[in-house]
Parts: sequence; C-alpha cells; structure tokens
Amino acid sequence: MFSATGVFISFASGILGAAFGAATSFSLVGFLVLGGVFIQAASGSGDFLSTISFGVWGPHVGGFAAGVAAAAYAASKGEINGEGKDLNNALMGLNRPDVLLVGGIFGIGGYLINLLVSMPGHWTDTVGLTVVLSGIASRLLFGSSGLFGQVPGHESRFKPKDGLTPLQLALIGLGAGTFSAYAALEVANGAGIPLCFGLAAASLLFGQFGLNVPVTHHIVMPAAVAAAASGSVIWGAIFGVASAILWDIIGNLFNTWGDTHIDPPAFVIFTMTTLSIVFQNNGVYAMLGI
Repeated sequence: MFSATGVFISFASGILGAAFGAATSFSLVGFLVLGGVFIQAASGSGDFLSTISFGVWGPHVGGFAAGVAAAAYAASKGEINGEGKDLNNALMGLNRPDVLLVGGIFGIGGYLINLLVSMPGHWTDTVGLTVVLSGIASRLLFGSSGLFGQVPGHESRFKPKDGLTPLQLALIGLGAGTFSAYAALEVANGAGIPLCFGLAAASLLFGQFGLNVPVTHHIVMPAAVAAAASGSVIWGAIFGVASAILWDIIGNLFNTWGDTHIDPPAFVIFTMTTLSIVFQNNGVYAMLGI
C-alpha cells in the first residue's frame, strides 16, 4: 500500500544502499532474511520479512538496486575505474553526494515500481521483476553499451571464453535446488521457502574477500517455490537445474557484454516464479504427479 512514509524510508534506504555498495547491501539482505526466517519458523509473524527483508531493505530498494544505479551513475561521471557493473565498490568513499542521491531516487523508484507490478495480485516475484526493471532503467540512463551490450568480434555472445560449462551449471542447480526444495517442505510455518535465499545472499559476502563462492539465490528461490507449490522435492530439483541454465543464458544476453548491471538472478527468479504459478493454477503439478 502506498504511503508517504514508505517513499521517504525508501529514499533513505536507497542512499544507504548506495553508500554500502550493491554487493554489500545484498549480503545484508541475506542476513535480514535469515532473521525473519528464524522469527517465522518459531511461529512468529512474517511481518519482519515482508516489511524489512523484502520491504524497505529489499533488493529492489536499498538492498541492491539503488547501489546498482548509483554505481552506473558514478561510472558515467568517471568516478569509478572500469565499468559501472562493478558492484563491490562502497560508494561512500567517493565523497560524491550526487551519487548517493541517485541511490535514493532509485530507492523510491523501486518502491513505486514494486507497488505497481504487485497490483494484479500474486502472479510473479515482484521484487525480482522490480530489480530487473530498475537495472534496465539505470543502463538506459547511465550506460553507453545499449540494452544488450556490445560483443567483441572475436567472442560469442552465449559462449564467452570464461563461461561455465552446461554440466557445471546443471550440477550446481541440482545441488542447491534439491537442498532448498527439501528445506521448503520441512521447515515449519513456510519459513523454509526464503531460508536458502537468505543463506545464498549472505554467502556472497565471502566473494568480496576473494573466494569463488557460487551465486545460487536464483536457484534456491524458484526451487523452494516449486517444491512448496507441488509438494515435491523432484519438482524443486527440476526448477533448480532449469534456473541455473537460464541464469547463464540471461547473463550473456543482458549483462556479460554491457557496461552496467542488469541482474540475471533477479530475471530468473521472477521468470521461474511466474512459471511455477502458471503450473500450479493450471494443474500441471497435479497432472504430472512427479
């Protein structure tokens, strides 16, 4: 529901998210989600998750998207060495109030876009969709590579030299998706659905210390949603593998060759969540009986 207070808090959240930087802000989302999961698993309210973890510090506001936009803007002004899709920069260190204000403006934008796309009801993961739309807006406003980026003549768009193999992707999808599906079905009070998302987001903090940790939040969330909707770990594993492969395709379509960040995991989360809802509403899970 729209409120002036929500707008103001989203502005403040966006400023703070830009100051921390997108990567750090998203790791904080993970810890906040885990806090909400513990509350909900203990028969507490889900309000913390909805108002904080996926609300005013959600990835679509200060918890990621604001930092993405601020980095893109800072790069366009020559304040960041390299491209604006380097999300590890803590932008407070630039001492540029205009960079933080861009974060605040995109914080408000994320709040408003999420309200808009939520109006039809439960049809997708609106937070994920909002992150994608915010990233597209920041590229069109601050980038110079075009929506799909520029592929060098010696490279292939969908087979970059440093890309993961399909088998590697499938195995990561199987492992993370199956574990998340099991948690979604076994943890009480529906708290298992966001549990592995929180773990995956928090784990990315280690990537900032140079460890090559896998990105899995786009795997575990659709897998958990599919498992909860179908009652089947197998469906969760299928969605996990499919999500891992789709992440690679979307990344090479939008992000690999661009000069700002359009988030492939968010794209996968909203796409696969929509597919699961379609399956559930049309009896596909029940018909196939996996």
